[in-house]
Amino acid sequence: MSKKRIGFLGPPGTYAEEAASKIEGELIAFDSIMEVLDAVQNEIIDIGVVPIENSIEGPVGVTLDLLVHDYDLKINREIILPVSHNLLLNEGASIEDIELIYSHAQALSQCRKFIEKIGAKPVATPSTSGAAKIAKGKNNAAAIGTGRAAELYGLKIAASDIQDYDDNSTRFVVLGKHDHAPTGHDKTSIAFSLLEDRPGGLYDVLGPFCKCDINLTKIESRPSKKKLGNYIFFIDFEGHKEDKNIKDVLNTIKTKVSYVKILGSYPIEGDD
Repeated sequence: MSKKRIGFLGPPGTYAEEAASKIEGELIAFDSIMEVLDAVQNEIIDIGVVPIENSIEGPVGVTLDLLVHDYDLKINREIILPVSHNLLLNEGASIEDIELIYSHAQALSQCRKFIEKIGAKPVATPSTSGAAKIAKGKNNAAAIGTGRAAELYGLKIAASDIQDYDDNSTRFVVLGKHDHAPTGHDKTSIAFSLLEDRPGGLYDVLGPFCKCDINLTKIESRPSKKKLGNYIFFIDFEGHKEDKNIKDVLNTIKTKVSYVKILGSYPIEGDD
């Protein structure tokens, strides 16, 4: 049997690669989240691993937008990865030498206090691994990234755990073309928009979950991209879409929204 082809947001040395490595198979790097989703859609790969939210910086908007507007893919697993940022320097350089710090925009935001403390200028790059590649050979430059990125580009770890908050985790989702079967300990993700903007409109949609004792684990919103003030809401809740009580609630809220899309039902992290 051939290995499962697993796409991730590259290049090698990123946190996405670390998340993807938790699944057995052949890892294939892509340059953008859109490219990962496109490869899954066109069956170039079997599954794709992309970030969807961070405990400090919140949702990854591009992932949510693509899942709603552009691709008919299903979340069939979540991977929650504790993220510990490292300051990567060239051999022979010291923190006092650093004038520029390269990294992905989210990593820079998560390490804002540290960057300000050492007085360096943050410079955004497409990925944390790409930042290490850029910093290589520049003694006045550093990168924020993974230990693997340091190994790949011959850098040293000058400081660890430099993020502003200790509890820094990124949630990745595994995307495929098919749903995950019920396991008995699942969660479901959906997106919806209201019929109209009126008092109690959101309560009418969320109320049935409360009445059926279904626990909502997340709620957030994104602009619908149609007009100002029009939003898409994203919610996660406990249960599988094939569970009878979940089916009943979904059927109820379909009459109260203008649009609803089930993004997937999948095991809660830590359960197979």
